[in-house]
This record gives sequence, C-alpha cells and structure tokens, in this order.
Amino acid sequence: MQLPLPLPAQVPLSWYLILSVILFVTGAAGFLLRRNIITVFMCIELMLNAVNLTFIAFSHQLKQVDGNLFAFFVMVVAAAEAAVGLAIILTVFKNRSTLEVDEVSSMKL
Repeated sequence: MQLPLPLPAQVPLSWYLILSVILFVTGAAGFLLRRNIITVFMCIELMLNAVNLTFIAFSHQLKQVDGNLFAFFVMVVAAAEAAVGLAIILTVFKNRSTLEVDEVSSMKL
C-alpha cells in the first residue's frame, strides 16, 4: 500500500512581500544609479512588476478580485509606457547617437 502524498504547503504572504521589496529596491537602485536610458527603462518596468506582485499577493490572501484588477491596469499602463518610451528612446538615439542619460539631459540640439 502506498502512502498518500502530503499536500503542498502554501507559500506565506510575507515571502511574496519580501520578494516584491527586493525587486522594487533593485529597480529603484538601478533607476537612480545607472546612466543608460534602456537600463533605466527596464528598472521602471521592474518596479511596476514588483507592485503587481504585491497587488496579486494581497488579492489572493484576502480572496478578493480588486488586486487582480489593479494589477491588470498597471500592466495596461506599462504596455503603453513601453510603446511610447521605446519610441522616445529610438528618437533620442537617432538625434543624439547616444543613450547616456547625462548627455541627453539637455533639450538643446
């Protein structure tokens, strides 16, 4: 006779929140410390995903749909930001031939 397998343990909410904080702090540090526009752009996306993880974790914990809806709207905004942001980055690179934030900081040609 074979013994039944134990049910998988549920991951505690604190683990999701700790992971979310690590992701957000990593994104914020990259946003503040890096000089490449593409890297800064990816760090903003990382911070948005950290917030989405928090929304989903609380939504699952409280057994409500509100967090999922907020995460969906954040993803919609992130998609729009990606489209507009990449277009701006391509235009800046075409005009300036660089993606360094310090060299692109002025609006003059």
